[in-house]
Formats: sequence, structure tokens, C-alpha cells
Amino acid sequence: MSVRERLAVLQERDFVFFLSAKILVTLAAEMVSVAVGMQVYELTGDLLALGLVGLAQFLPFVVLILPAGQVADRKERSRIIAVCFALQGLASAALLAITLSGWREVGLIYAVLVLLGCARAFMMPASQAVLINLVSAPRFAQAVALHSSSFHIAVIVGPVLGGIVYLGGPHAVYVASTTLFFCAVLLMSRVRSGLRHVAAQEGDRGAGAVFEGLRFVFSRPVVLGAVSLDLFAVLFGGAVALLPAMATDVLHTDAAGLGLLRAATAVGAALAAAMLVWRPIRRNVGPWMFGGVALFGASMVLFGLSTSLLLSVIALALSGAGDMVSVYVRQILVQHETPDEIRGRVSAVNSVFIGASNQLGDFESGVAARLLGLVPAVVFGGAATLAVAGGWMKLFPVLARMDTFPHLLAAEARERKNETL
Repeated sequence: MSVRERLAVLQERDFVFFLSAKILVTLAAEMVSVAVGMQVYELTGDLLALGLVGLAQFLPFVVLILPAGQVADRKERSRIIAVCFALQGLASAALLAITLSGWREVGLIYAVLVLLGCARAFMMPASQAVLINLVSAPRFAQAVALHSSSFHIAVIVGPVLGGIVYLGGPHAVYVASTTLFFCAVLLMSRVRSGLRHVAAQEGDRGAGAVFEGLRFVFSRPVVLGAVSLDLFAVLFGGAVALLPAMATDVLHTDAAGLGLLRAATAVGAALAAAMLVWRPIRRNVGPWMFGGVALFGASMVLFGLSTSLLLSVIALALSGAGDMVSVYVRQILVQHETPDEIRGRVSAVNSVFIGASNQLGDFESGVAARLLGLVPAVVFGGAATLAVAGGWMKLFPVLARMDTFPHLLAAEARERKNETL
């Protein structure tokens, strides 16, 4: 397959606009994350305060995410995403105003983070569900890999850029991020796809419809195993909230060093995603997914034990590569197994698991660091992730032994039938 064929998905107009907008939003969000973490730690010097940064975003997210999934199935998904980008831009502008006012109480910062959590609640199911609507079916796996690689490249650049710009003060970061958020709104307004699923949902109303995604996930052991594996692995193994403390107290580096640590995970993920664009996983998908989670956990143990900035960057890069493989397999599996008329609600359930593993994981990390100490908390989290991977292989043996994606098996069966005829 030629390079042009591997990147044929870039011929899809709406996908290109969507991808460009997501890159800008990711850059902005990562810059805000660096600035908020450093600002809160400088104002409080409290590890638990870093955990509360995650909790402030997680609580509104978990309350709103299931209704948000129903909205994603009933309204134009691209427009939902554009509104959510705008809300994030307003939140960034609010952080700028707080900083310029000289306000030193972190409570108001947490209040703005609640707004960010609300925006994420509606954005995630819509953006997950819309991707398959923006490209032709044969190009979906390619779109997943390219979307993930572009996302992680932005995650690489965002923290480094945020750390450098932060040297000029948090207000400089918030000016830049606000601009990027609203540029993304303009790009997203050019996307026209996303209407094809609405008509199927006109009769699907009522409170019971909100929980249709949950019923679907729990009725499919393979889907349940895939999404819950990510929840518990990253819940224990994630240490993003502790990076400012690790950078300052263990690695003795500055904001630019923190930016490198934040970017390292995305470097590994982007390299893995680029490999997946060129060599998609088609066989041994179950072992690949569990192997990715195991690599993530082992890398976090290494990061916790490291006192070298270089070794820490390598460990975080390996954790990103492992996580990327797991995410790639899970997203293709879940999206192809889900009917389009409930894809928003199933994506909402998936977003609950992702959001819980990230934001609640940040809170768990802060609590564990307060109880166990900074380094023991990181090492314990990585070891717990390894235990989760082993436990899930026993709980979901069909998933652990899965050779190829079910939709590829169905396609192969159709080809054999056509050849016979």
C-alpha cells in the first residue's frame, strides 16, 4: 500500500476540518492543564490540591455524561462539539481574568474547572460518535490511527509550549489558549456531517433512553471488558496530577522540565499511533490490548522509581505507547460493535470510563500521595495496573484470546461466500 493510499482519509473534507479543530483544542487544553497545575501548586504547595484539580472536572462530567450521550444521538454532533469548544474558550478567558485580578484563593479556579468538566461531558460522546460519520467505512481504522497520532502530537507540543509560555506568567498561557479555542470553533463550524443519525432517534425519548448505552455495554462482555480495562488500569496507574510535584520535589526541574514530562507520554503514544497508521493491528488484537496495558503499568513503576529526568521521560514515553495500543484496539472494537442510533450513548458510557480513569484517577493519585508519600503512590499505582491487566484476562477470557476484530471476521466471511457463489 502506497503512502497516498495510507493517507487517503485526508481526502475526507469534514474529517480534515474536525481533525484540525481537535488539534487546536488539544494544544489549548494541554497548555491550560500545565498552567493550572503549576499555578495551584505555587499557590497552595499541597499535593491534595492537585488531586482536587481533577476532581473539580470529574464530578460535573460524571453527572452529565449519560444525558450528554442522548443529546449526541438526537442533535447534530458537530454543532455540539463546536459549542463545547466555545465553552472551553470562555473558561480559559475566565482563568485569565482571575489571574490578572491577582486573586489567590484557588476556590474560584476550581469553579472554572467545573465549567470545563461540563464542556467535556458533552464534547466526549459527540466527538467519539461523530468520527465514524465523517469518513467512509473502509477508512475508519485509518481515521482512528491518524486522529490518535495527531492528537498525541498536539499533546506533545501543548505541554512543552505551555511550560515555555508559563515562564512569562500564567496569564500568557491563558491568552494563547483562549485564542486557540475560538479558532477551533471556527473550524468546527465548517463540518457538515453529523445529521444522518438524527432521524433514527426521533421516537427514542424518555428517561429510559438515557441508560440504553449502559444496557448495551453490559449486555456485550467483549465491549464491557474493553472499556472497563481502561477504567481501572488508568485509575490506578495514572500519575498526571502528580507530575508538578514529581518535577519539583523528585526530579528538581522547572516548568520547562514539567512540560517535557507532560509531553513524554504523548511522544510514545504518537510514535505508536504512527506505526498503527502504517501497520494496523489485524491479528492477536486481544493480546495486543492487554500487552499495551501491561507496558503502561510497568512503565509507571519505572517512572516512580526514577530520579533522572531522562529516565523519567523514557518511562513516560513507554507508558504512552502502551496506552495508545490499548486505546486503538478498544475504539475500533466499540465503535464497530455499536449501532449508529445509540452510538452517542454508548460513547457516553465509554467516556464515563475514560473520564473516571483520568479525572478520578487524578484525585486518587493525590489521596494516595498524601497517605503513602509521593514516590510510593506512583509505584503502587503502576503495580496495581499490572494486577488489573492480569485479573481482566481471567475475567474476560474471550477478549484476552481475541484474534481479530469481529467486523473483519464478518467481512472475510462475506468475501468467502461471494467467492463460492
